Amino acid sequence: MLGTFLKLPTTQVVEILGAVGYDFVVIDQEHAPLDRAITDMMIFAARASNIAPIVRVGDFSDANILSALDCGASGIMVPHVTTVEKAQAIARACRYRGGSRGFAGLTRASGWGVVGGVQHMAMQDRQVTCIAMIEDAEAVEHAGDIARVDGIDALFVGRGDLTASFGDDPDAGAKVAKITTTVAAAAREAGVPLMLLPNGKADLAFARELGASAMLVSSDHGFIRSAASAALKDYCD
Repeated sequence: MLGTFLKLPTTQVVEILGAVGYDFVVIDQEHAPLDRAITDMMIFAARASNIAPIVRVGDFSDANILSALDCGASGIMVPHVTTVEKAQAIARACRYRGGSRGFAGLTRASGWGVVGGVQHMAMQDRQVTCIAMIEDAEAVEHAGDIARVDGIDALFVGRGDLTASFGDDPDAGAKVAKITTTVAAAAREAGVPLMLLPNGKADLAFARELGASAMLVSSDHGFIRSAASAALKDYCD
């Protein structure tokens, strides 16, 4: 599956990506100025465009996760999951049965009440995807245990943050590749999908070798920059 990060507070980009044929988008509340109102509209646009909306929350809290899920998000992505305890708290926040998700019967997630309460809760518990981001050195040794937490549906390796943590270390790339391989093995052993953001075709091949089944390709910012740069080069050369 192919997706991309969304950082621009607009619905039109979501519609374009759906029309082009992307499988999912990650609405990025962590690194972009996306409040609940615009997130709600972006989720609406995604559902209308047949593209799955996942929300990467900025700060983990039950309230932030509840907000995204009630708006109709297909999944939640949480940054900096470093412990089993945090993974368990995230999983609880995403689930009704055995979890802590607050109930509301009249939301987009429930079809505005068309789906009965019991059915709505059962459907959401089956359908919502809960993704833990492994992007801190201290999380690597716990990756297997995090992946085995009931309710954690996938691991995403945040190689950007991991690379940044090594500063100007010339071996940062090799170290992050080793960490990624370790986390991939942990995900495979736990039987959960692995998500990666490849930075080119060679890196895509590396991601596939590790067994990644969901790829995030750039972002709306990245697409605009690359297309604008290419156009400038074409017209000015």
